[in-house]
Amino acid sequence: MTMDEEKEGFAAEYALGTLDADERAQADALLLLDPEFTAEVRRWERKLGELNVLVAPVEPPALVWERITAGLPEAGPREPMRLPDVAVPAAGAAGADIIDLTQRMRRWRGLTVMTGALAACLVGLVVARDYRPDLLPAGLRPKLAPAAQYVAVFQKDEQSPAFVMSVDIDKRMVTVRQVAAEKHPDKTYQLWIATQPGTAPQSLGLIEKEGFTVKATLAAYEPRVINEATFGISLEPEGGSPTGQPTSPAIHAKLLQVTPPQNP
Repeated sequence: MTMDEEKEGFAAEYALGTLDADERAQADALLLLDPEFTAEVRRWERKLGELNVLVAPVEPPALVWERITAGLPEAGPREPMRLPDVAVPAAGAAGADIIDLTQRMRRWRGLTVMTGALAACLVGLVVARDYRPDLLPAGLRPKLAPAAQYVAVFQKDEQSPAFVMSVDIDKRMVTVRQVAAEKHPDKTYQLWIATQPGTAPQSLGLIEKEGFTVKATLAAYEPRVINEATFGISLEPEGGSPTGQPTSPAIHAKLLQVTPPQNP
């Protein structure tokens, strides 16, 4: 085992928190004196931290925490940190075999702890995918069924639609396309929503004179309300209705689901 391998294993155990008090004191001293060891510890902390974010923290019950603290010895006054005197045996001496075996056991212990941590993270990942996919990074989340698509057609006459509107209910997004509606250079079209029959319509904003109009204007409405609402489009003065209500007869439409329902 080379010195670099021993230093890497020592840094890994320090980051994992598996060192005893004397070993941790040595590691703390190395952090102050050895930049390479410090960099190795930071590398392991980043590597293990990436695994840690995949598992949600769990607060132990108060009763369990009290039992844990009751079983710990009372902390006495701490002595100043000092490096223990370590005698390095000469090459070939019997003590050299003991030190080498101790180093190997420390490395195996670190690998065992890391393997257990990886297994725990894998279990947490599987559980999170099923029950809390929102806690996972985007690349690890399970693929969800596509959201249902809803469309409303505002008819100009029996043959031509004036506007076509699609709604993403999950994102509360509205997209309106002007199709065969007559263009007026000094006027603009305005979109409205009436959540119930007989209620005053609320403005959802102006419609662009060319191309598509995309607006996130349904954030204040629940999906059920959006699905059951009546939508209207009226021709208004440039800049929109000055009264907050349609000033001309509106053409109306309701949403129609155009994709089949997804199986649960």
